[in-house]
Amino acid sequence: MKYRRLGKTQTRVSVIGVGTWQLGGEWGKAFEQTEVNAMLAKAAELGVNLIDTAECYGDHLSEKLVGQAIKGHRDKWIVATKFGHRFKPGFERENLFEPAQVQKQLEDSLKALRSDYIDLYQFHSGTDQMFDTPGLWEMLQKQVEAGKVRHLGISISSKLAGNYQVDKVSAIGAEAIQVVYNRIERKPEGQVFDSCARQDLGVLARVPLAGGFLSGKYDTDATFADSDVRSVWGDDKQRIIKEVARLKSEVPEGVPMAQWALAWCLQHPAVTCVIPGCKTVEQVKFNAMAADLSMVSNDHPQAVS
Repeated sequence: MKYRRLGKTQTRVSVIGVGTWQLGGEWGKAFEQTEVNAMLAKAAELGVNLIDTAECYGDHLSEKLVGQAIKGHRDKWIVATKFGHRFKPGFERENLFEPAQVQKQLEDSLKALRSDYIDLYQFHSGTDQMFDTPGLWEMLQKQVEAGKVRHLGISISSKLAGNYQVDKVSAIGAEAIQVVYNRIERKPEGQVFDSCARQDLGVLARVPLAGGFLSGKYDTDATFADSDVRSVWGDDKQRIIKEVARLKSEVPEGVPMAQWALAWCLQHPAVTCVIPGCKTVEQVKFNAMAADLSMVSNDHPQAVS
């Protein structure tokens, strides 16, 4: 495993993390605690030390599964979670960004995670107006001072075209961003990543496999269960599948497409860590192997030994 510094912090994170949206039940599978225990134990064995979750992945369900799985080993993990939404069935969310609402979410997340602190607490894909909610960041700074949060970050909505929130990250005391970035969705290149470099921000690349499509195993006839969020992607799903087919010629011979896709993200000097999801221990092992590809440089600006 390779490691990089999370922006200006002294936190050392593995270049491959574990994304856990799937644990909330919206990716076509319900997970048993034993499955999550096994996946995170294997991740730790392979040197992975960052887990990304959220309050709305099944109404703290993902957090609860993670918290139980890392019980007794909390100090070995960098746990990132998010605030701003309440889970609702049908892939819906209720926005909750008022300071009192967020403070309640924080307490619920700490309880679910069985922890008295969160390493990276992230604003979750809200609008610029939600970002500017009066008193929000002042309240969160008090949580940092109290030791309940170690670092603040923002997870940028893929629907936002502007750079407003990124440019204000340092001003509100945050030190990292999370953004959709993969071989197909390259919108952050340019203004967003340039701003991250100027501010020395850590960058977590979410959806690095484009919802699994960059594994190369799906064609235009692919269908998904009603409980799988990809079932409602519609025309976007077809666009992605067609683009993946075109990109297969870029993959080096003998390299699995998914590993190549993860390593491709890590080539960008702004990116600290990719956070692919996983459903099995084998997928955890497969994802971690991407750190060994020659595309993942030891000379990254935030690389650490």
